[in-house]
Amino acid sequence: MDRPPKAKAIERLRKALDQAPELKQSQRGSPEFKKWYRNTQVAITNAFGNDSLHIADFNKISFSLSVFVSGTPESQFQRAYVRGLESAESVLQSMIEEIEEYWEDESQKPATSAIDQNGQIDSKEVFIVHGRDNEAKETVARFLEQLELTPVILHEQPSQGSTIIEKFERHAQAAFAVVILTPDDVGTLQGDENNLGPRARQNVIFELGFFIGRLGRKRVCALKKGDVEIPSDYAGVAYISLDDGEWKMSLVRELKSAGLAVDANLAL
Repeated sequence: MDRPPKAKAIERLRKALDQAPELKQSQRGSPEFKKWYRNTQVAITNAFGNDSLHIADFNKISFSLSVFVSGTPESQFQRAYVRGLESAESVLQSMIEEIEEYWEDESQKPATSAIDQNGQIDSKEVFIVHGRDNEAKETVARFLEQLELTPVILHEQPSQGSTIIEKFERHAQAAFAVVILTPDDVGTLQGDENNLGPRARQNVIFELGFFIGRLGRKRVCALKKGDVEIPSDYAGVAYISLDDGEWKMSLVRELKSAGLAVDANLAL
């Protein structure tokens, strides 16, 4: 079975765990308990499967007296019910710790896309890394749309209460990245302040390295505008000049070479 994302599995089990203390204050067999029990079974099965030891362990928990006689005080049944909830808390906590320790984070998985028999990638998403040059960003984005691809621009995506790096990792599942290097900043070696040169913003350089590591150099294309400094570790790698009127066709060739289904006629 396909298991849910790590964060979602933890969220569901954590919800069940957090509800247990309040249930201890209710009577055994209450509608609230029955609903919680069913929802917890579903959460465990969804995370680990119907035949897992995890759901078997949970199903073994008793929330009542296994042996009793006529006239057994209700208080004893209630204590057995509370002990059952305490056992459930321990089991749920153990499951959460297992997921946290051993499941791989979705954001850390290598970006993969299904490839058909012709070597083409099924995804149409292209992440655009950019600095402060909004004109360059919009020009590239509109051109990708012209090619019937889907440009992904970080600030246009919903944050969903996440930090910037969490948001970045969540939306960095694209099949290809276009990194626009524009002269937004200036810099030089310390002590050589008389020779300041144009540089791309630090976030652009960071994301360039991120995508090279995540996608591989073949699926990352750097577009350079003006006399902007190229990172030393990237020196020697071909980039495309936005100042060149042929940049669109050059980008099309890079996209097709990386396996994206692109119709070059749409660039005309």
